[in-house]
Amino acid sequence: MITAHVFIACSLDGFISRLDGDIYWLVQRDDPTEDHGYSAFIADKDVIVMGRGSYEKVSTFDTWFYDRPVVVLSEQLADTPVPEALIGKLRFSSLAPRDLMKELASQGVHRVYVDGGQVVQSFLREKLITDMVITTVPVLIGSGRPLFGGLEQDVDLQLVSSRCFPSGLVQCTYRLAP
Repeated sequence: MITAHVFIACSLDGFISRLDGDIYWLVQRDDPTEDHGYSAFIADKDVIVMGRGSYEKVSTFDTWFYDRPVVVLSEQLADTPVPEALIGKLRFSSLAPRDLMKELASQGVHRVYVDGGQVVQSFLREKLITDMVITTVPVLIGSGRPLFGGLEQDVDLQLVSSRCFPSGLVQCTYRLAP
């Protein structure tokens, strides 16, 4: 059985980036001495699924730091070639979340890391998310790209754990109620 999992950070007012994609407010608070659990989280994931916005942001970094296959969900990018440096590491897809999960399951994938606001929202609407690790950064940025958008119905969550870090970050793990 295939499952989808979220590990993401947002401002206290619920934004994952500024409208222009800037995340300086997040990276400036990154303390390399704090283990926020990403390594443990990613250890059992087979594939990373992200949206175009996340892909465009991480592609500006000096290093491609993903060591798992990445699928970028984007109708805009679906028919474009993968950059040469990322061939074999990444692919573009225009599939709907449920269809992508079926395709990945047929390829033997069991656990998927879902990243990016719009992709997380679309997987939530399809009831495909199993659990979410959400790290809240103690900053208000006023506007930006929201982690969560409008929903047709409530999404009930069960708090599994929470912890705080000396830097002020608060991390909560939620399981989606059946």
